[in-house]
Amino acid sequence: MKRLRVLLLIHHYLVPPEDVSGIDTTKALWRTEYDVLKTLRHELKHDVRVLGVTDELTPIKQATEEFKPHVVFNLLEAFHEVGTFDQNVVSYLELLRMSYTGCNPRGMILARDKALSKKLMQYHRIPVPDFAVAYRRRKFRLPKRMGFPLIVKSLTEEASIGISQASVVDDERRMLERIQFIHDSIGTDAIVEQYIEGRELYCCIVGNQRLRVFPIWEMFFENMTDRQHRIATARVKWNSSYQEKTGIMTGAVDPLPEGLKERIPVICKRAYRALQLSGYARIDMRLDAQGRLYVLEANPNPQIANGEDFARSADMADVVYPALIQRILKAGIRWEPERNG
Repeated sequence: MKRLRVLLLIHHYLVPPEDVSGIDTTKALWRTEYDVLKTLRHELKHDVRVLGVTDELTPIKQATEEFKPHVVFNLLEAFHEVGTFDQNVVSYLELLRMSYTGCNPRGMILARDKALSKKLMQYHRIPVPDFAVAYRRRKFRLPKRMGFPLIVKSLTEEASIGISQASVVDDERRMLERIQFIHDSIGTDAIVEQYIEGRELYCCIVGNQRLRVFPIWEMFFENMTDRQHRIATARVKWNSSYQEKTGIMTGAVDPLPEGLKERIPVICKRAYRALQLSGYARIDMRLDAQGRLYVLEANPNPQIANGEDFARSADMADVVYPALIQRILKAGIRWEPERNG
């Protein structure tokens, strides 16, 4: 690919400093932003302009008019600090007729709503856990078809927000308490899912129509007690000291039942397409003791810091980090919203 003009959109508080001397960049809050910027500018030799975005869209329009980028590399995860507004920024880029990296607005909306995404996947005969939605300010009754244990989550929040060991419930009282917690503390509707005891698997995908699926990944819970549920809580995902204490790590999948290694990428591609995703995404799954696979959810625009799961999985497929960032760029340039909308 020729040298490109790349406009890098970053939250204003995550713009990396010019001088990182003496800073451990692997532990910085702006680690992803630094890794992407360094790779684009110094390893791929693109012409990069960084824009720290606050709560206004006008600077984005001004930057595109002045810099005339070939593509916008979008690392925004929210707008006005509201996570569900991120798709609106992408819609704005489409109105500006700008190529951009990551998922399109429709895919982001479909994937974010965990109930809607499961309905779509069910329609396409993709196995998902049974579920029901507990709406705010409405009385919730568990459907007769569902039984305990259950797991209660936010219907729309990502990054395991609101998920803890208490999210898995074994009786109606705890279920209703957890629903109320989601309503009051997270401020969203709740989804009540059949809890699938088993292994936590992931598949990372990059592309639009032509998809590249990277090796299957697994989360391991080595030091957890039998009383603890092996789930990806917020603490499991983001607390490094807790990860070390409980022996939580991720890596290439352990041996799978016969045929499943070939079947999982096919299912993940079907889920990706059913939810009309583009750019890059991670598909989260559970595998129970009987070898039955369930797709939990899809995560557009997952973490792409160098050394994190997405990049490590790509590396297992001999796609080194600069090549991964270049693939994400290519997918952004090739996406045509007017033909896919």
